[in-house]
Amino acid sequence: MATGIKDRVAILAMGCSRFGERWDVGQEELMVEAYAEALASAGIEPRAIEAAWYSSHYDDIGAGKAGTPMAMALRLPDIGVTRVENFCAGGTEAFRGAVYAVASGAADIALALGVEKLKDTGFAGLPLASRGTLAPMYLLTHSNPGNFAQLARAYQARHGVAREDLKAAMAHTSMKSHANALHNPKAHLRKAISREQAAGAPLVADPIGLFDCCPVSDGAACAIVTTPEIARSLNRGPLVLVKAIQLATSNGWELQQSDWDGSYVHTTRVAARKAYAEAGIDDPRAQLSLTELHDCFSITELVTLEDIGLAEPGTAWRGMLDGRFDADGALPCQIDGGRKCFGHPVGASGLRMLYEAWLQLSGRAGARQLPAPSLALTHNLGGAPAQNVCSITILGAA
Repeated sequence: MATGIKDRVAILAMGCSRFGERWDVGQEELMVEAYAEALASAGIEPRAIEAAWYSSHYDDIGAGKAGTPMAMALRLPDIGVTRVENFCAGGTEAFRGAVYAVASGAADIALALGVEKLKDTGFAGLPLASRGTLAPMYLLTHSNPGNFAQLARAYQARHGVAREDLKAAMAHTSMKSHANALHNPKAHLRKAISREQAAGAPLVADPIGLFDCCPVSDGAACAIVTTPEIARSLNRGPLVLVKAIQLATSNGWELQQSDWDGSYVHTTRVAARKAYAEAGIDDPRAQLSLTELHDCFSITELVTLEDIGLAEPGTAWRGMLDGRFDADGALPCQIDGGRKCFGHPVGASGLRMLYEAWLQLSGRAGARQLPAPSLALTHNLGGAPAQNVCSITILGAA
């Protein structure tokens, strides 16, 4: 029986570029910006890295995908670079590959990096997912705001939540992230908003409004991982250990003959259950110190809080309005501003979440540092509620 990877891998260092509309740099410079920070923090030479994983979902290479953009930009020492894609969860997928390489003994030190350059495309938003040789025709009628607006409507119906109550909770979710991002110099959006501004913003897909949506960003983030023994020998500061990584992928159950009503994300529940078991967590509400959730839209954050067991079904909106998930609440969520304000460069977002967890657990978070956090959970979702991948990682202070 599999025993998992708990405490078998340490994060030696991480790095993250500034996110935003980075007209001043290209994809290569973003990678170098994140990598240089991580390498300096790790205190190692590039030749010490034995394997690498690279995540980039939208780029200009076309149908052929490879690890060469990262290897060339960083001048890696002729090592294997594995290119990964998994919708918006690609960054965490790169991290999973590097962690598994170290845990298995295939490498002593491994690198994971994600990057996306989305602001020089000549159009707004993300490239069309419905364009390509294998794109299913039904994608032509889908939009991301529309998909998650359906999640919101289904959640309202299942739990009997009034529209004005859900809108107020969604507005507080956005207001919280904007307030948190004020303390994050690398965030894309650093401007406070009121709950009234968020609730009154123009609708994008009812009930989702403009301030419920995360921005599309340019950015990169990376992690250097190794064994706990090597990390301790290098003595680069407080040790952060990987407690669990679990990935769940939709198999069509939600879209076929099932009792799924669209009010929750099935893969999130599956991945959370497995991650808690791997990490040895039996009471996440009491044991977790902070969370970084996939807040592509504010409703996603609310539903996820229930799916990972941090609120009873149908109650996360009340907990949000009560301040439970604020920076000074019982369980801070999106302390760096989350996707909503830090930004969302697709291939890098999973590693950005891990970057914040690593900063907090190692006491490096500066003005937004939480008092003595011990366990952090990151939730990285890719796709739509009915068809997606979900990766959950749990990190812990040694």
